[in-house]
This record gives sequence, structure tokens and C-alpha cells, in this order.
Amino acid sequence: MAGGYFHSIRLLRFQCQGCVTCVKACPTEAIRVRNGKAELIEARCIDCGECLRRCGYHAIVAETDKLEETEQFKYNIALPPPSLYAQFPPETSAAAIWEGLHRLGFDEIFDVAVASEYISLEIAAYLKNYNGGRKPLISCTCPAVLRLIQVKFPELIKQVVPVLPPTEAAAIYVKNEVMQRTGLKSEEIGVWFIAPCPSKNANIRQSVDVRHTQINGSLSISEIYGKILKIMGGEIQPDKKVTAGSSYGMSWGSYGGELEAAGIENGLAVHGINDVYDVLEQISLNKMRDVDYVECSACSGGCIGGPLTAENKFVAEKNLKLRLSIMRQNEPDDRLATMAQSMICEDFPKSASYVKKLIPRPMMQLDDDILEAMKKFEKMEEVLRSLPGLDCGACGAPSCQCLAEDIVQGKANEIDCIFKLRSSVKRLAHGMLELAKQIPIASEPEEELLEDGESDAST
Repeated sequence: MAGGYFHSIRLLRFQCQGCVTCVKACPTEAIRVRNGKAELIEARCIDCGECLRRCGYHAIVAETDKLEETEQFKYNIALPPPSLYAQFPPETSAAAIWEGLHRLGFDEIFDVAVASEYISLEIAAYLKNYNGGRKPLISCTCPAVLRLIQVKFPELIKQVVPVLPPTEAAAIYVKNEVMQRTGLKSEEIGVWFIAPCPSKNANIRQSVDVRHTQINGSLSISEIYGKILKIMGGEIQPDKKVTAGSSYGMSWGSYGGELEAAGIENGLAVHGINDVYDVLEQISLNKMRDVDYVECSACSGGCIGGPLTAENKFVAEKNLKLRLSIMRQNEPDDRLATMAQSMICEDFPKSASYVKKLIPRPMMQLDDDILEAMKKFEKMEEVLRSLPGLDCGACGAPSCQCLAEDIVQGKANEIDCIFKLRSSVKRLAHGMLELAKQIPIASEPEEELLEDGESDAST
């Protein structure tokens, strides 16, 4: 955890070709290419995984836990999210997937979809009782979006709904329930989230919105999907415990599912980090006051489009929609009645006892001393005016603005800009040419003149 921040994203220098694709893709300008290799600026990174998704050289990876680490616990609980079920065709039953997880060594399964239903009702209640404040309210369930707000839009923190992420709510409930039921201690119970993205793994290690996580680690969907596929099948064993959710909790896996489960009609479902950025920018300008709620997901398509998933996001979306359709054939028509069938957990945790206040995470601090910072800012503006403003990325920074900042911080030079370098070389060449014109031509040595004369006489 360098610089006080934990990041699931890792840059592999030996694989990096310095192509600046990741530099241009990062929404928070957290990557630079220096000396031909990509470098991460810890304070800016939000672990959205956009760089991982774009890198064509496999030089960016996401660190997650390994399945073997479950062996250190006496009792292991899997928290499968809706996005896991979306990896499989709808004809693959949930029971077959559960059995696959059991065969991988998990003693119990608790669907994150169940917690999503409880959180949906909390969101609806908060929205109903919200009076007089600025709108729209913003979803808090995507850690990458929360970190984006901390870094780029701290003025929107007050509009974030203060509820638990479903993964954390599920972990808190199931660990307490297992402790009471089995008599095991907390340190003997392992709770494992099956993650579709690096941001959720990072939030487990260093949460921005939960006081104390009860999740012991995360396993990427892409890592265990193949293992589940090979060993799954058959019916669930009678001695194994499974807590499953309804179609409304399951719908959280795709964009719009949160709005549907919470029964919010006047809301927006925004997905994809660039579109989320644009919408947050509009909200910060107070241009969406007529909208009640904005569901934000950094991944295109929602969690089913996470960079740690195995299936194509469009196929996963189709799989999830068909699975929801099949589930609803056996559910009541009423949303609340359907959710009530799976919301049977006693003493399910309330968010107010566990969430912590979001705090801004300023990413650009030119200097601790305010006077020195002002001087650097003026210098930065001066440097920026001298740059071409093309934001080409050839210098290794995502924009001319970022290069100017790096220059005043002593981390880059003006001639890192190829246009400034070309101008400097041109001036240097012109200066050398002018200098060459001013240098007197030396006379030929006397010995050479004599030799030339003798040679002419002999001929």
C-alpha cells in the first residue's frame, strides 16, 4: 500500500511498451509514461480497471486473492454476486453453480442478491424521507464511482446515499449468523466475495465507505469461472446451506437493476466510466435537479461488464435477462411481495451502524505551503500557455494540462513535448548555422601549398 493507498491494479514494467493507451484511457489522469514505462500516481487511481481493459500488452493486472487461501479458515462462506450467474447460460441452474462452489471448498453460500434487496428498501426509504436537499441523490454501491467522486467531484459527497454496499451488508450478516449458529470465532470464518472488478477488491482492503469490513478476501470471477465450470453439476447437497435472492436482487447485476429493485421511477441508470464522469460533471453544475436518483456503475453494462468477468458483457446481459425472466415465472407479480419471500434474515444489519462518512481525496496539491502553491500555479499556467494544447499524449502525460503540472512539480521537462523539442532543435540548428557563417575560414598550411607547387612543377 504505497503512499497510503491500496490499489488492486498493478503495472508490470517488463511487459509495458510505453504506448500511452492506458494514459489516455484513465478517467482520473493517474498514469504517466516515463522513460518508456507506465507509472501509477497512487493518489489519483480509483481502481476502475479501465487501463486493464484497454492495455493490449497485458502489462496491467488486478491482484486478487487465491482459492488456496481459503484453507486457513475452518468455515468458508462464498458471496456470489448476480454477475457470476450472468456468466452461465440460463439453462444452467443456480443449484448447479452452488454445487460447483461447494466442491471448490465453500461450506456455505449467501447470495449478494439477498443483501441487494434489503439495501434497495433502505435506498427507497432514504429517498422518500429526503427533503430540501440538493438533487439528484447518487448511488453509493460502485466503489470506483465513490472514489471518482472523492477525487474529482468532492462537492457531490453530500448527495451520495449513505447505505452499505450489498457485499458488505451480506458479509456482516452472514458472519454474525454463522458465529451464533456454529459457535465458531470470527477469525475461524472466512468470507469470500467473488469479484467482477478490481475496485471492489480494493474496497475490501481499504474501504472508503465501511468502518470495518467483514470480508476476508475476494476471488475474481475470471479466475474461478473455469474451475466452477469443470466441477459443477448435480443437485445441491442437503447438508450445505444456501441463502438465495429473488429476481429483483439478481437484477442488480446489470444497469438499471438497482432502480428497479428500489422502485424508483424518476431515476437515471448510467454505466461506463466516461459516461458516469460526464453525468457527475452535469450534476456538479446543478443541471439535473429534476432527477431524483442516479444509479452509477463504472463498468459498461453494469457489474456484468467488469474487467474481471469471463463472459462477453453482451452475452452476459442476455444470460441475466433470460435468467430473470425464468425466475419471475415462479414469483408473485408484486415487487415487494417477491422480495419478501427471500428477505427472511433476522436482524439484518442497518447501514447507519456501519457506514462511514466519505471524505474528499484531493489529487492535485502543488505544495503544502499556500504561497508556494500559488507561485507554482502561476508558473503552471504560464507553461500551459506555451504548450500546443493538442493533448496528444506523446509526452507520456494524458494532456498538456497534466504535463504543465508535472513540469512545475519537477517530474517532467518542457522538451518532453515533441513540439517543444522540435522547436528547440530547430532553434539550435539555426543557431549552429549562424555560428558556422561567422567562423573565419582558416588558410591552408604552408607545407600543403609547397607540396602542391612541387607537384605542379613535376608535371
